[in-house]
Amino acid sequence: MGKSNRHANTNLLYMVFDVLYGLLAYVISALIYNGGRGLFNPYQLTLCACFIIVYIAANQNKNIYSTTLFFYTDRIIRFITRSFIFTAVLMCVVAFYVGSASNVVPVRFIIIFLISDYILMLLSAFITRRISREVGLFARNSVFVGSEQRYERVKHFLSRNNMSIVLKGYVMEGEEPENADDKTEYLGKMSDLEQIVHDHAIDQVFFMQHREHPIDFTDAIGLCMTLGVTVRMLHHPYKMGNVQNFVCSIGTYPMITYHRVVLDVYSRALKRFFDIVMSIIGIILSSPIMLITAIAIKLESKGPVIFKQKRVGRYGRMFYMFKFRSMVSNAEQLKADLQSKNQVQDGLMFKIKDDPRITKVGKFIRKTSIDELPQFFNVLIGQMSLVGTRPPTLDEVTRYQTKHWRRLSIRPGITGMWQVSGRSTITDFDRVVALDTEYIDNWSLWLDIKILFKTVFQVFAKEKGAF
Repeated sequence: MGKSNRHANTNLLYMVFDVLYGLLAYVISALIYNGGRGLFNPYQLTLCACFIIVYIAANQNKNIYSTTLFFYTDRIIRFITRSFIFTAVLMCVVAFYVGSASNVVPVRFIIIFLISDYILMLLSAFITRRISREVGLFARNSVFVGSEQRYERVKHFLSRNNMSIVLKGYVMEGEEPENADDKTEYLGKMSDLEQIVHDHAIDQVFFMQHREHPIDFTDAIGLCMTLGVTVRMLHHPYKMGNVQNFVCSIGTYPMITYHRVVLDVYSRALKRFFDIVMSIIGIILSSPIMLITAIAIKLESKGPVIFKQKRVGRYGRMFYMFKFRSMVSNAEQLKADLQSKNQVQDGLMFKIKDDPRITKVGKFIRKTSIDELPQFFNVLIGQMSLVGTRPPTLDEVTRYQTKHWRRLSIRPGITGMWQVSGRSTITDFDRVVALDTEYIDNWSLWLDIKILFKTVFQVFAKEKGAF
């Protein structure tokens, strides 16, 4: 999913804060220079916007936004100062010489902007890092595989860079440490890695390779790839077929990252932005339909209008998925009696024809997929995506084999490859998983758009609901 690793280590939050602080510097400069007579001056605003863009590009070139850059105070000040001086000189040359703009943008405005912007950019670097680390924004649950001594050293390195992670503890590649019960951060042996990933909702695993006694982690890395968990290998490079990888470093340790989910922050941000915008539009447009549906459900049968069911999301995180209630209120209790009629092989999903638990209103809203409209709220709050994999129930996940877990390496979706690929005729769960992993490996925004169009076409073609 996503072939480019060019921006996988970019901290997009830092860039956003630099833009915001740059705009704040413009507001301060305009207020001081114009004496409160107005903030909007087209030429001043354009010049400052160009300054911000060039400054961010200069920082990007110096890897200031890299999550693996060591955050030493003198280094950060030096890097920011270099980027600032370069951008300021370029700005002055363009404003006063190339553009002959000295009469349009007076020197006093330029000086006020540069002084305020430089101070705010320094604040941005330190305040944003503090916020990111204290609040844990976009933090990824991680586990370390290696000795306790190396674990402590890697923890030190991680505390000095900008990687946003929650280090859950470490796993020994060999024997248990002495007094293992007293080691609060010791999680178990490498043979327990799969269970540890499930229990702690792990997003990524750090493997430490010994220089003196190299260990073959191939099987463990393969396990993580099967589960869809990102691997970061410290020190020793491995080759893993067509799995994507890129190299960077943590302190003195070179690190190679293997992955099958997209790590490019721009691609991920674009998908999330698309989800937010489209879910808001979906909620607004479907509000009249949802209101009428709620009234119809309430008139036909007793029970709540919205059916909340606990589902398993990205990397095993639990969430409540919202749907309009299309069944009788005790549908979950009746499910056990209907398991013998399940059409999906191995019981890894539950789907039967003419389910007797479905109400009259439920049949209509399922046929038209109206029952799934409340899931726009799941998308808006970040629990689901418009396009992804089908979110499984808890009892389905308990039957998963190792090869099935990779479908949980992305946010579940309202629709997906399985839903637009003949869901009514596919009863082999391995085929469902194959379609899901095909989507993960080949993701692009254009693919999401195509799947959404196919979904809309199937709804109008009166296809039956997906869930």
